Amino acid sequence: MSRRTIFRAAALAASLALAATGCNRGSYPQELGRRAPNFTIHDANETVSLSQFRGKTVVLNFWASWCSYCAAEWPSLEQLQEKVPNLVVVAVAFDSDPADYRQYVADYQLHNMTVVLDPTDKSNLAFGTARPPETYIIDKRGIIRRKFIGAQDWSTPEIQDYLRSL
Repeated sequence: MSRRTIFRAAALAASLALAATGCNRGSYPQELGRRAPNFTIHDANETVSLSQFRGKTVVLNFWASWCSYCAAEWPSLEQLQEKVPNLVVVAVAFDSDPADYRQYVADYQLHNMTVVLDPTDKSNLAFGTARPPETYIIDKRGIIRRKFIGAQDWSTPEIQDYLRSL
């Protein structure tokens, strides 16, 4: 094999590797270090504003009932809510059908965290989120510290220790 052929094969492999890593939506999100945009959601059951949680670390999870990956997070998110003091999990659904949302919440028994429906998409779009699940970690002062893309295991010691440190 000629040197040129080897070089081309290596260049192709490197290009494919870069293309594959490009699928990570926001490897370093612009939002980090900035104040989280406030929102107010008037759900059928309650009114929730992000600002009402100032003074607590917030795990802000955007999800939808049609998202199969979102369901994988629920057990560890509920466990996180119970295990980490001075932390609140806020799960915002951006479903368009309130009946689907209500059925999903009932099916998964999502009662140990703040769960609300925002059919307007204003809250998730304020964060630049259109494909769930995406989760933002907001510190006690309202500053975005981390962004997680995709389903996470929130029960890992690394994540829980990080959240406690905030």
